[in-house]
Amino acid sequence: MTVARTRSVALVGVSGRSVEVEADVGNGLAGIHLIGLPDTALSEARDRVRSAVVNSSYPWPDARITVSLFPASLPKRGSQFDLAIAMAILGASGVVPAERIAEPFFLGELGLDGRIRAVRGVLPSILGAAAAHEEATVIVPSENSGEAGLVPDVKVIPVAHLRQLVEWLRKGDKPPEPEAHGRAETPKPVTQPAVDLADVVGQPVARRALEVCAAGGHNLWMVGPPGTGKTLLAERLPTLLPDLELDHALEVTAIHSVAGLLPPDSPMINRPPFVSPHHTATAAAIIGGGSTVVRPGAVSLAHRGLLFMDEAPEFPRHVLDSLRQPLESGRVTVSRSAASVTFPARFMLVLAANPCPCAQADDQAGATCRCSPTTRRRYLGRLSGPLLDRIDMKVTVARSSRRELLADRQFVESSETVAERVLLARRRAVKRLAHTPWRTNAEIPSSVLHADFRPSEAAMKPMTSCLDSGSLTARGLDRTLRVAWTLADLAGKDRPEEDETTAALGFWLGVRP
Repeated sequence: MTVARTRSVALVGVSGRSVEVEADVGNGLAGIHLIGLPDTALSEARDRVRSAVVNSSYPWPDARITVSLFPASLPKRGSQFDLAIAMAILGASGVVPAERIAEPFFLGELGLDGRIRAVRGVLPSILGAAAAHEEATVIVPSENSGEAGLVPDVKVIPVAHLRQLVEWLRKGDKPPEPEAHGRAETPKPVTQPAVDLADVVGQPVARRALEVCAAGGHNLWMVGPPGTGKTLLAERLPTLLPDLELDHALEVTAIHSVAGLLPPDSPMINRPPFVSPHHTATAAAIIGGGSTVVRPGAVSLAHRGLLFMDEAPEFPRHVLDSLRQPLESGRVTVSRSAASVTFPARFMLVLAANPCPCAQADDQAGATCRCSPTTRRRYLGRLSGPLLDRIDMKVTVARSSRRELLADRQFVESSETVAERVLLARRRAVKRLAHTPWRTNAEIPSSVLHADFRPSEAAMKPMTSCLDSGSLTARGLDRTLRVAWTLADLAGKDRPEEDETTAALGFWLGVRP
């Protein structure tokens, strides 16, 4: 009987921290004791581990077993430590060679029959293991093998059963082959009808606004009566966005893995996510939170993608105002008594709102709006000034007549056509920002924007005039400049001219350009 050591990974937000798991089998009253700030799920590992070992036909030590998780001050949560605890105990009792389990990282939840079940957060856990140790070897559940294989320069060994793993460690031959034992069939994805920007007819200004948003990563606010296509437009914005680059795809995949929302048929998320919470969502659901385990919220699930808030004035005002900080910083910090966790939250925000509570247009025959001006102001006033100040583009979506709908059909473009222009504009921006950490115009900070990317005085004149009159804030000036650069990229120009700055100013003020 001796002490055996192995390793696992603890998740802190979307970051993995290496944890050393030690097991001591010695004299004393028989039982297993876990130390190192385990939560309830981890404390229950003693029963899962014992049943898994016994049901895999291995002896359970009739002695006092102490399992220590180092660093002791780091809170440990979840069932992903089951496999590491079992291997440390088997190593301390001499069932497996202690030296064979000292270097690898073990991740997985144990079933009572010895099956190794899938766990959340495998991708960030393996990234943490790779950061802690060069040429790391990680043993993962077979069902997580696709997700685990996304990390380069890490040796991943998928296993399906505890006995399969123990026999490999005892014999020391080639890694075990994944077995079908206990694995569920991967469900076939449900085919969804394709959406296309060509479905939207009669809103040329709004379609142009979507193109600009996609090209520069800007925020958008659409106001108009129901039935004008606000939701239709927002749902088609992701079709204009290019695929995620590899580093961004890993970020998004890691967040969804921690949240347990990774699609079973695709371990890698390579398309910008689209998140649309209901207006009854709480601040914790939007920003992130939890009483014990802190989970990412909608702003983090929409990282590198789109957060769409339909019927925005129906959201509680404090929920809407909680978006202000992540819109500026691109990340959100959730503080709880146990710990503070920071999640990435770099997303495009699209708000849609009716002009008043009754949602009737003034020009609609037989159903004229009867809301007073005070009622209208109070309704739209739920969107605070500081929040709207962070919205780059504001568009009025009005009802279209039959003649306008018929005339606009010949100018409608497909998502594929618009996406090609968006991709070209993004490539121009990436080339211009090649020696910076930013890739879209919306990410350029204010100091750099005015120092290195300031247009000519003639182009700045429309914005400086509004700044002097008080109709444009300093933050609004920055956001207008970013939109102007995006319009220049779409037009193939080297720098924004007065046409681009005027159009960008019109978008920010909500005036139809």
